[in-house]
Parts: sequence; structure tokens; C-alpha cells
Amino acid sequence: MNLKPNINSQIENSSPGITNFRLDILGGLTKNPKQLSSKYFYDKKGDHLFQKIMAMPEYYLTQCELDIFKNKTSEIASLITADNEPFDLIELGAGDAMKSSYLLKYLVENGVDCTYMPIDISGNILSILDQKLKKEIPGLDIVCLEGEYFDMLDKAAALSSRRKVVLFLGGNIGNMEVQEAYDFCMQLNRSLSLGDRVLVGFDLKKNPHTILNAYNDKTGITADFNLNLLTRINRELEADFDIENFQHYQTYDPVSGACRSYLVSLTDQQVTIDDTAITFRENELIDMEVSQKFSESDIEELAQRSGFTIAGKITDSKKWFIDSVWKVQ
Repeated sequence: MNLKPNINSQIENSSPGITNFRLDILGGLTKNPKQLSSKYFYDKKGDHLFQKIMAMPEYYLTQCELDIFKNKTSEIASLITADNEPFDLIELGAGDAMKSSYLLKYLVENGVDCTYMPIDISGNILSILDQKLKKEIPGLDIVCLEGEYFDMLDKAAALSSRRKVVLFLGGNIGNMEVQEAYDFCMQLNRSLSLGDRVLVGFDLKKNPHTILNAYNDKTGITADFNLNLLTRINRELEADFDIENFQHYQTYDPVSGACRSYLVSLTDQQVTIDDTAITFRENELIDMEVSQKFSESDIEELAQRSGFTIAGKITDSKKWFIDSVWKVQ
């Protein structure tokens, strides 16, 4: 999440970016059931709304992982550094680096030779992040990479041959279906080299009321966050969604660990997107996002099946969240 004010508009107006956006949106809404990709939540307003979500008392994920990065920084550093060897610290979906900045300050203050390479699809956030970190951690070497994760990992490898440490925080691994998460981790393994490490944040299964409240706040910020994607489609694809005709709905299955958000069509209606008519029935759903929760055995299985060994783990004080450190075998 990110400010160079012009960057976001340049992305949105660029031909390849808008073409991919159009194809993904039309492809998702012509599926049965209908589906939209959560990666498109993050336009400028979406960035702002997600910042508000992370500040909500119900949204425990931020505070749990912040607890780890703020109070167990030296433990993290010991798990990702190796024999004082220089490395590149790559953060996937860096956002505002609120959590990782504690680690970055620790590394700089302790003279660790590393380059921070934040990757984010939102140019707006990367620009803000670059300005913020250069001011707050003047000794930090930072190279911002704007784009999709694996494209930018390839770019990072081309820029530097140093050992890589990848951060994938915030429980974002849970924004994938189970098989998709395995595929992602296997591709991540193939993108790295022997000895490289990955720190992945996992939200653990816990009291289902705690989880559901985190994604269904009474103030409606999460609902606005989901509905904002329809507003973005209207603006960028000249669509005509009536936002008042859709309602946010949240569910959590404590057995599978899948926490899912939907938008519900409140009436029979037709929406036009770029001259394509999309028909909605009353009460028809758009699948917006999954936020998968994990057990420790789930994490172990995911690491092993995707070609990693677990080098260590760090939990928050409530034991609601785990940052698991994996090593490429």
C-alpha cells in the first residue's frame, strides 16, 4: 500500500495493466459462481480502507504479527541471517512495511549488510514507503519493485546474485485456496536458490467468533473495502454497477479454516462492463476473497510438500499467529 501521486494513474491508464484488469474482471464475472480477485482491492481508496481495517481492534492479525516483529526482532534476525553473509530482504506485498520496519531498523543498527526490496502491485504505496523509510532509516539500502510477485522476484535475481530472504507477511498466504497455496509455495521454491529463506506469516485456527469478528466489523469498513472494487470497475472499465444493489456477507468454517467474503446481489439486475452485459439474479453471490486459517500441522505439510524445510518459528504472545521460517532444500 503507497504516494508519488502520478504513479497510480499511470498504472491505471497503461495499456497492459488495464487490459489485464478488464480480462480478469470479465472472466471472473462470467464464471459460475461469479468471482473477483482480491488483488484488485488496492486502488488508492482501497489502500486507505485497508489501513483503516488494520487499525480496527477486531482485526487482531496486525497486532499479533506486530507483536512478533516489535518484541522478538532479534529472534527473527537470527533465523534469517547466516554467517554475516550479505543478502537481499524481499517483501512480497510490502504495503506500508509497518511490521517489517522494526526488523529493518534492527538490521541497520546492527550493521547487517542487506538491501531491502519491497514488492507491491500498488505504485502509490511503494512511493510512500520509499519516502518514509529513507527518512526513518537513513542507512537503509532500498530498491522498490512494482509489479507481480514472481515477475519481480525474477527482476530481483537479475539485479543481485546475493542470498535472498523473502518475507510474506500478514497471513496473506491465506488469501489463496488450499491447492493454490501449495502451487504458490512450489513456484516460490523454484524462484529461489539453495540456502535462501522465506518467512511466512500464518493466522492460526482459533475461536471462530474471534475470526469472524475480524472480517465482519460493525462499523462496515470491511464492507466498504469489498464494495470499493465495484466502484473501481465503474471508474476504470466504464461499468455501471449500482453499489446500493450489493451487500457484503462474511462466513467462517472452523473445520476447514476457510473465512470467505462475498457480495450479494439484492435484486435481479444487469450490469454493463465495456459493452458486455452481466446478469445478476437476486441473492446471487460474487466470491470476493478467502482468508484461510491454519493449524501447525497444516503449516508443516505445506512447507514439506513445496520443497522447504522449517528452520524455525516465532509466535505472538497470544499464540494466535505464527511467523514460520523456511529454508530452500
